[in-house]
Amino acid sequence: MPSNTSTGNTSKISLTNWLKPKKSRQKLRKRGAADGPGPLTSASSTTLASIKTTTTQYSYAKGAYGNDNNDDDVPPLPPIAPLQAHRAKYRARNAGLDTQLGENIDYTTLLHSMSLQEGFESDESFYYLADVNRPRGENAIASLPGAIWCRIADLLDAKTAVCLALANKTLYTRLGPRRYLDRLNHGPENRQQKLEFLTLLDRYLPYHLLCIPCARYHRRIRIGHEKIQPTHAQVLNPVFNCPQERNPINPPARHRITHGRSMPFTFVQLATRAHRFGSLKYGLKPESLGRRWRYSEPGGAGTWSVSTRYHIHENRLLMRVISQCFASPGLPPTGKRLLLYSREDYWPFFSACPHWRDGELMDVCKCALDHIPVPRNTAGLQGAEHKFKDAIHGRGRFDPYAIPSQCGKCQPMRRCPRCPTEYLIEVKLSEDTTPDPNSPFGPSSSRDKGVKFRHAIVVTRWSDLGDGSTPSSSAEWAACNGQTDLEQYDSFERLGRRGISGIFESAFTHDTIPGRRIISMNPDNKTGGEKRDDWY
Repeated sequence: MPSNTSTGNTSKISLTNWLKPKKSRQKLRKRGAADGPGPLTSASSTTLASIKTTTTQYSYAKGAYGNDNNDDDVPPLPPIAPLQAHRAKYRARNAGLDTQLGENIDYTTLLHSMSLQEGFESDESFYYLADVNRPRGENAIASLPGAIWCRIADLLDAKTAVCLALANKTLYTRLGPRRYLDRLNHGPENRQQKLEFLTLLDRYLPYHLLCIPCARYHRRIRIGHEKIQPTHAQVLNPVFNCPQERNPINPPARHRITHGRSMPFTFVQLATRAHRFGSLKYGLKPESLGRRWRYSEPGGAGTWSVSTRYHIHENRLLMRVISQCFASPGLPPTGKRLLLYSREDYWPFFSACPHWRDGELMDVCKCALDHIPVPRNTAGLQGAEHKFKDAIHGRGRFDPYAIPSQCGKCQPMRRCPRCPTEYLIEVKLSEDTTPDPNSPFGPSSSRDKGVKFRHAIVVTRWSDLGDGSTPSSSAEWAACNGQTDLEQYDSFERLGRRGISGIFESAFTHDTIPGRRIISMNPDNKTGGEKRDDWY
């Protein structure tokens, strides 16, 4: 019995020591020193009952009856969370830093640039036009004889004459716009002016769309659900019912993107109208026009992956097309042609403007393919020989899967001088997710999980498709379709120093803007296109 009693006392003492709080925990944090001469309590001995985490119903009752002189009330919550306060602190600290250079922004330079680029002319004329209290002008218009107004209208073009006759009721009765409307309708030379006049009615016809071949408005049949369909699928994809939709002599306007894909002018109208009037009942969002697809030809050298994205800047639709294809190293000239050209129409597989033959675009793509590193032959003693030569010439370790560096010919961006189009040719290392037909588990097996990276040529194109008014009045659309010459449209003169690529990419991010210089795609101003024999 005594032995049992001593054993029980020993286990009781050990259990008590095990439940006793540690001395180190008492030194970490002490409570009760600020509350008065009471005993100190350690952090480990603090109970949930001694911590006030919520406001009880009793405290609300005390506040309602004015008994709020207790010092144990719950402290007020901070204005913002600690993480938000931390972000706001560093956001205010870095507000004056340039995201591209990391330097402080010089506001003096910004003010001087504004004074040089923007004028400070007086706006008294605009204040006069915006004055709602000014007297109406019908009496001044009626003071002139009708013959003088008819003489003025006869000196104007058909579109301006009709707009003048429809300005107010007084001019309508003086001029009688019927004869000017007849001249606008029946004169074939006035067809373009008629289209420009009809575009002024877009605001009042949200559920209709101007048909360019018919020169009249048609009601949309898929309001808000219009989708771009592939061209090679032989699908008409009508936005409205038009009697000229199958007329090959007067086809609707469209822009070629890649082989079998095009951008109809009707979708440019829908995107720009919705942005111009600020309502989706007029058209579509530019984000809904983006597509992804793949294309390859039988006997071709690879499969091209294409993705498109659109953005509206200053009421003009901008387009970006990224085309990518895996390329083998050390391709001969014939292999490069099989990789870049389509055998159906001898156009490039990637997106290109109609002036691609009159420049160095294809030579730049072939030069970029030459920079793909070719794996060395390491049979026998050739591996040791290559290492010895690399050590003599001061070269590092050869890596056939390294990211290649491009030369001064294929590295800069290219801009077409005859249309608002820019190109960027790159050679990147991308993951090849296509199944391997030589896999021991089969081409469609999921057991072969090896990650394979290959070199791919990536051609990025940025273009300005215009404001969507009419195919002829929109200078950018006409230039991108090859309907203008260098005298009518000069991209370097119109765009200036800022590129379309910078405008497009800065709309989505401020840190990945292409930082390469832009040079001309056609520095020698070659013309002739397919008639020359040096483009292939």
